[in-house]
Amino acid sequence: MIRVLIVDDHAVVREGIKHIVDATQDIEAAGEASGGQEALALAAKEEFDVVLLDIGMPGRSWLDTLHQFQAEHPRAAVLILSVHPEEQYALRALRAGAAGYLNKAGAPEELVQAIRTVFRGRKYVTPALAEVLAGAVGNAGERPAHERLSDREHEVLCMLASGHPVGKIAEDLCLSPKTVSTYRTRLLLKLGAKSNAELTHYALRHGLIDLSGS
Repeated sequence: MIRVLIVDDHAVVREGIKHIVDATQDIEAAGEASGGQEALALAAKEEFDVVLLDIGMPGRSWLDTLHQFQAEHPRAAVLILSVHPEEQYALRALRAGAAGYLNKAGAPEELVQAIRTVFRGRKYVTPALAEVLAGAVGNAGERPAHERLSDREHEVLCMLASGHPVGKIAEDLCLSPKTVSTYRTRLLLKLGAKSNAELTHYALRHGLIDLSGS
């Protein structure tokens, strides 16, 4: 039986995923968490084969959560779930060590297939993601500026663009406010922006954030 840990801050989403996986004979929803810290605490008490990790959760970032799972629970395959299309986050997630990337708009059977695939130790790549990967080969100079940011810079960008104050970002990322301010200065320079408002405009234009509340 494949033991799955569902990590998403929306209870309705968690219930939907539980309904899908529990309808199979070889997969069970063995745990659920509303955030990264809670998920790591659960994983410290019991073993999970696959972690379904949402990108857009408040508090501890998905990248920090992914990295800590890799360090503390290397046998668990982390499958990223997101409302964002593959071209926005999938490449970064795979480079960070995720076992796969799945858009939440996908069909239920796709989720089941993805879980079984990463459980076997393979990467799960959708046709849309394969297209993104193919496009990334040999076209580094043509990629948008945010794809050349470090993981930490990317996190700070998304949080600033979403309206989070420097102090809150520092708390969530376990950084000092001064360090976050330094990242902000780098971002303004690298993205050719002059203010947080312009960072928000950039992030919205490239689909990096969603301010609709969904």
